[in-house]
Amino acid sequence: MAVNCFKCRHFFTTWDANHPRGCRAYGFKTKELPSALVKRTSGIECLKFERKQGEGHKQ
Repeated sequence: MAVNCFKCRHFFTTWDANHPRGCRAYGFKTKELPSALVKRTSGIECLKFERKQGEGHKQ
């Protein structure tokens, strides 16, 4: 199952219109979802996903 960055504690939104999404765990900003970039470049699902506190187990 694909990682949902919006439910990850490392995900953040930036003010940079060219790179509006970021990942604190990997330390980068991107135009696409960070998990999609990780999957595309490494060939594996994101290994840094940590569910936000207060988020249930629903996907």
